[in-house]
Amino acid sequence: MSERPPLEPIGHLGFAQVDHAREARNGVPEVVYGEGKSAAQIAAIVARLVERHARALVTRLDASKAEEVASEQPSGHYDPRSRLMWWGRAPETLKGTVAVVCAGTSDLPVAEEAAQTLEWLGAPVARLSDVGVAGIDRLLAHREALARADVVIVVAGMEGALPSVVTGLVRNPVIAVPTSIGYGASLNGITALLGMLSGCATGMSVVNIDNGFGAAWQAARILTLVERGPAEPPASFSLPT
Repeated sequence: MSERPPLEPIGHLGFAQVDHAREARNGVPEVVYGEGKSAAQIAAIVARLVERHARALVTRLDASKAEEVASEQPSGHYDPRSRLMWWGRAPETLKGTVAVVCAGTSDLPVAEEAAQTLEWLGAPVARLSDVGVAGIDRLLAHREALARADVVIVVAGMEGALPSVVTGLVRNPVIAVPTSIGYGASLNGITALLGMLSGCATGMSVVNIDNGFGAAWQAARILTLVERGPAEPPASFSLPT
């Protein structure tokens, strides 16, 4: 009986090259960014990912494209608020919890992109919504629960003040996500982004505007490190002689 040929590290589709080796390198299969791709292209990429990895995730997918993709790949699940569509889940659950904190109801699409990405990655998620600084008592009522989260993602628009407040209340990592929500001087999220980047609270990192997906990925990597424990330090970074 002849041996099966090795699985290809790159899936060549003509319009796309699917990086099957990414799961071996990074622990998670390639994720598909939906904007700018046709439904047929997305469905073809997803078919390869599901066949090889038994799971797939598409971000920024509008409802009309999702319907077309579902006709080709019917086992997927689509959420119109987060604009995520996914097939399968992580084979194991990560240890620890990520709290996804949302300043206002208008920020929920970005918060849900973060929360549902985390769930697809196998991370337990606790949600806390509509606790912006305009009504600070809403946030402080959950102070103890926030302190117990291993990582906190804070999503806020307008002036972007909430992440600094949360960072001052907890000892664990905070990932701030500016959103494009706000009036004219918010500049589609630039004001919130600059405010978060200029924050004085230590222990807070910042991702791009509306990038709930990126925040989720970073939080999941932190949980992975917690589960793995300390790694052996590299022997040397010097070049061989």
